[in-house]
Amino acid sequence: MGNSLACFSKKNQTTKIRKKINKNNIPNTRRSSSNGRHIPPPPCISRSTSRKSDRIIYPNSSRIIDHDIDHDYIREQARVAATLLLQHHHQNGTFSQFERSVSLRDPLNCSSRKQKRNYNNNIMPRSSSSRRARSMSDSLLHQGTTNVEDLNHKHFVLVHGGGFGAWCWYKTTTLLKESGYHVDAIDLTGSGAHFFDSNNISTLSQYVKPLTDFLEKFDDDKKVILVGHDIGGACISYVMELYPSKVSAAIFVAAAMLKSGQSTLDMFSVQLGLNNLCQRAQIFRYANGKDQPPTSIDYDKSLIKEVLFNQTPTKDVELASVSMRQVPFGPLTEKLSLSSTNYGSIPRFYVKTQDDFAIPASLQEVMIDSNQPEQVFQIKGSDHSPFLSKPQALHKILVEISNISPKMNLKTI
Repeated sequence: MGNSLACFSKKNQTTKIRKKINKNNIPNTRRSSSNGRHIPPPPCISRSTSRKSDRIIYPNSSRIIDHDIDHDYIREQARVAATLLLQHHHQNGTFSQFERSVSLRDPLNCSSRKQKRNYNNNIMPRSSSSRRARSMSDSLLHQGTTNVEDLNHKHFVLVHGGGFGAWCWYKTTTLLKESGYHVDAIDLTGSGAHFFDSNNISTLSQYVKPLTDFLEKFDDDKKVILVGHDIGGACISYVMELYPSKVSAAIFVAAAMLKSGQSTLDMFSVQLGLNNLCQRAQIFRYANGKDQPPTSIDYDKSLIKEVLFNQTPTKDVELASVSMRQVPFGPLTEKLSLSSTNYGSIPRFYVKTQDDFAIPASLQEVMIDSNQPEQVFQIKGSDHSPFLSKPQALHKILVEISNISPKMNLKTI
């Protein structure tokens, strides 16, 4: 939502195959019952590493035998052998010599070298074919190396911004899950699929209740990485103060990163009058009458592409236009009370969006300078919604942050 508040302060094979198999001294698997009738052996499932569909193979039958059974058999045996070999070397303390690169062997140290700079420009991600080729070997290499601290960094909780909902994270959720992370995207009160009238939401605690309920039920021995977008930044700040022991890191994506005593409205009012497009796109609702403060903010659908989605694919703009809901006004005016012992104990990271017309880069800089995070990342060519316009770049940053040890002091002056 961002600067729009300024004006208010996811053929069968022939019998040759069977002869070839028997020539290779593969035992005959025919079985007979007591009455002499032939009992076919149970089918086995061949899993191809090329991501083809699983094939059911009936030994000694020409019914359903794939033409590349020999290749699949060899690949399957190689995979099993590799797994057993890696487990053996891990148990004997010789696992590291089989790892393929420094970044896999010691991702934390590798990340720390990259993070000597305060600002990190995104790098083009690997092609999808490269990721597919490495997926199986990467998962094998990481077997047996996960500790409790790693597990604490494997669960993302995504918190949307004003007017958005959990739906907006669908690309990020898919990418993170494909990378092995646990992910939950929350619908705040009156947002997304949460059915509640935004005009009746008057406090921040009421607005973030789905998020506080989630963390309240979350295991005490586990932690999450909170990701907040837009006014979702104020929402994750609020719960960081309440549940510091359940949050390992907080990531602000083009978000309101406030100091104690500030409200979202206070921060966005810094840009008062500087973005007329945002002001023209907003529609204030007065459910309690025109003589009372606004109860919610809506968007002019004809202008949301220019304000929020100027770099976003058209199909996603259409998704947003039918999915966005009103933003409750009351929570925006509530000042946060944040302490150094709770909120301040959690590492914070900021992701700047360079082509943002809702929360301009200049306003993002103001928040960064006044409440310095551990590290700042930036995504070039991103509008206010990088989860839609630059999902791969955002995904790369989230994964990199998840691999940063919480014990490392990354803050730069």
